[in-house]
Amino acid sequence: MDERKIDESSWFERTAKLIRQKFKSQNTNFRDDLETEQEYKERWRSIYIIYFTMFLISLGFSIIVTGVWPYLDKLDPTAGKEFMGYIVAANPFGQMLFSPLVGWWSNRLGSIRLPLLVSLALFTLSSAIYSSLELFDDYRKHWMLWTRFLVGVSSANIAACRSYLSAATRVSERTSAVSMISLAQVLGFIVGPAIQAAVVPLGSDGFWLIPQKLRLNMYTASGWINVILSLFNMYLFLPHVFKEYKIAGREAMLKQGKDNERDTWKQHRPNYFATWTLIVAFFVIVFNFMLLETLGTPLTMDQFAWSKAASLKYMGILMSVGAVLAIITFASISPLCKKFSEVKVMIWGGFFFMVLGRAIYIPFNNDPPQMFDSDVKLNMTLICDRMLFNRTVGSYDLGVITSLNETIWSEKGDFSREATIRNLTFDCGEELVGCPSSQEWCSYTPAMTLTQFIIGYFLTAFGYPIGVTLIQTIFSKLLGPRPQGVWMGLMTGSGCLSRVMGPVFVTYIYEEFGTIWTFGLTTVMMISCLFWLLYFNSVLIPGEIECVPEGQELKEIHNMVSVPLNERVDED
Repeated sequence: MDERKIDESSWFERTAKLIRQKFKSQNTNFRDDLETEQEYKERWRSIYIIYFTMFLISLGFSIIVTGVWPYLDKLDPTAGKEFMGYIVAANPFGQMLFSPLVGWWSNRLGSIRLPLLVSLALFTLSSAIYSSLELFDDYRKHWMLWTRFLVGVSSANIAACRSYLSAATRVSERTSAVSMISLAQVLGFIVGPAIQAAVVPLGSDGFWLIPQKLRLNMYTASGWINVILSLFNMYLFLPHVFKEYKIAGREAMLKQGKDNERDTWKQHRPNYFATWTLIVAFFVIVFNFMLLETLGTPLTMDQFAWSKAASLKYMGILMSVGAVLAIITFASISPLCKKFSEVKVMIWGGFFFMVLGRAIYIPFNNDPPQMFDSDVKLNMTLICDRMLFNRTVGSYDLGVITSLNETIWSEKGDFSREATIRNLTFDCGEELVGCPSSQEWCSYTPAMTLTQFIIGYFLTAFGYPIGVTLIQTIFSKLLGPRPQGVWMGLMTGSGCLSRVMGPVFVTYIYEEFGTIWTFGLTTVMMISCLFWLLYFNSVLIPGEIECVPEGQELKEIHNMVSVPLNERVDED
């Protein structure tokens, strides 16, 4: 028993050491005078805080994605999937509008502390309102829309985070650091649904936080988790914890022998065709990832006849496995990039797997999915809301309520009024599962198989991390040592635009035309981008910063510094 404990302890120690080494910069040589050992430790502590911030902002978006449809349907059964698409898109729309502004603001201040603190305060407030929507008697779906928009505005700080990371890392550290920040972001996207699945045991009713007014349930718990994590994140940005160190400009000055950073920017002019190609590629890959984030829950409910709780649970499990695969994938990026060029790994390891992931989702020769009458379900839900909660969110036949009341009072047995109502209304419509009759394509389109869905998701879990990581790495290297706040704002805005258009586009196409059109069009989009990158791959390779020959300009600079002031005056 003791030997087993010793073995487990040594295993944990080895694992912890590997994790520390992964997060730690490989550069421990301080002879270049760019930083002291203390500055090095504080610089990397600030980078760790940026990792956590990226994780939190991504989590703030994804933690509600699988739950937003059943939560919206509970608050307002008349809202529909199309409005759900607007709610999902509201977050990236706010981020898209404000990302360049926050990037410009941080560049203007020369610091990211104030923009980050302000944005996190807004994130905390809007997440709290999202979890308190039951306090509003009317316009609940519109309040939900606004809370998600404000969360998106707060997440515009991603541009500032990416800009700071580029400025706070050496060129030799850049790939690893961008890989870790992408890992943090992707884990936020993937872990969010897993956390949502973990709170499913709270159920739809949960328990009262404020009696008869505010519940903590499987939908609202996610918002309160965001609030707690955000308050902790704000503490991390206080001056005694977070200290800003920008080393990239000083490193470029040392290599080029310049005496100010602006001259190093002029020396390195980025290839604008290459940078805009990467911005478009980022749009395409995020668009296709968002397809799964947005449609995951309603798609599985339609195709596999899962209930709301079952869909949240199984999607959470699947995405948890996807998180493990993403970690393994991120660990493979650095070794792969040592054997092959970053551009080739991005194309064949990222985009090619994403193409396969989209194509496999196109259904073939199966029977159509199980269906239910959407009008009956809507009526059962509205009647249940009226009779149990005295809440009216849509029109229904009053005669049905009268008939139900007569049935309730004539029922024999020990059933309560609520139990009888739920029994007569198919548990408020919850027992009616499958593809709704309002989606006409459900009656003739082949159903997707569970095997298809799982394989496609795992292919995405491999391809997406590689693609987004190396796009951002190559993009940062193409820009060079210049301040990247505005450019990173454009990159972030591109991802936001895809997350705005993605939910609206795919929910509309999916609801109106079905799975074949949805996944067929996205497959064509991915293939087109893949061929574009293959054709122009040579221009995407970043150029190296040219070093000044040793003993030339650097020697002259050192000599100039060492000359006494009175000797200069005599020479003049």
